[in-house]
Parts: sequence; structure tokens; C-alpha cells
Amino acid sequence: MGFFRQLFSSNEQSNRKDFDWIPLNDQQQLQDIITNSYQKTIVIFKHSIRCSISRFVLNSFENEFDYPKEKIEAFYLDLIHFRDISNEIARRFNVQHQSPQILVIKNGKAVFSASHENIDAGFLVKFL
Repeated sequence: MGFFRQLFSSNEQSNRKDFDWIPLNDQQQLQDIITNSYQKTIVIFKHSIRCSISRFVLNSFENEFDYPKEKIEAFYLDLIHFRDISNEIARRFNVQHQSPQILVIKNGKAVFSASHENIDAGFLVKFL
């Protein structure tokens, strides 16, 4: 069962495909993200579990995402519980904090970020 299906078990989610996020819950993971970004594309989705807009964008992203794990690693950050990690992401990758927000990390740097209605899984193809 996917991470979000466990977290948000509800009827609205029962028709969605499973999505295997990598939970981002430790600042030490950021160094691994930077290192791994030299081998494959890294996506970080910053989500506020208290925001209905963020949940809508997350659901849309999950439904559109169709990329092999060998090429893209997708990390999920719960902003409510791990705000310190979000702050460190903003500092390390020189991006302004927003929610919801997606970042694409390649070769140790944020090469793209988007928030709210500008988040679209289809744009990831250009980072493969």
C-alpha cells in the first residue's frame, strides 16, 4: 500500500493508483539527495497536510506521474511536521519556501521549482 494511502485512507483515494513516495523526514537525507541527483532526477514535493489546495495539487500530481523509479526518485515532505527540513531546503537550494511546492534536483542543484497550480508531473519529462 502506498505511503499516502496509509496516511490518508479514504474513499476518495481508493480509485487512485499506488504512489511510492520516499518520506523526507531527516535533514541527513538532503545530502543523499544531492549525491543521488548526479545519477538520476530527484523530485521533492512539499505538502501541507492542513491545506485543501495542497491536497488537491498532490492528488493531481500523483495521478499524472508516470516515470520509472530508475530515472526519478520522488520525495515527500510533510511541512507541518518537518518545517525545519523545508527551511534547510530553502537555504541549500536557494529557493523561497512555498506550499505546495515541487523542486527538481539535478547535479546537486535545484534546476526547477513550482508551486500551486504550476505543479504538473508532465513537465518532468524534460529533466530525464
